[in-house]
Amino acid sequence: MKNNSLTHVGLAVLRIVPSLLMLTHGYPKFQKLISGNFEFGNPIGIGAAPSLFLAVIGEVICPILIIIGLKTRFATIPVIITMLVAAVIVHGADPIGVKEKALLYLAFFVCILLLGPGKYSLDKR
Repeated sequence: MKNNSLTHVGLAVLRIVPSLLMLTHGYPKFQKLISGNFEFGNPIGIGAAPSLFLAVIGEVICPILIIIGLKTRFATIPVIITMLVAAVIVHGADPIGVKEKALLYLAFFVCILLLGPGKYSLDKR
């Protein structure tokens, strides 16, 4: 990959925009968690509260790390797992239009994992 500024701006956009959008899905889950409301699906059979906790990690904590570019590649792994669960288990029987959003997020975060954060990140400072 070329080491020019435009490439690194593109990597920053790839990192920041999907992560900000992911926060819009995770923030309501975070609010549920801190309010003590643990009603949530149990897609992998570990219980509603642990599933909610893991979803908050994958949709709030890790996207924040990805936005600032801290431990970026490591932080993409929980997001990728969360989107795999959403696409394959939660929406597995649904039509493609329903699971499309999870698949798009999955693709974005796999690209971030493969390409890294770029120089406009804390990882590269």
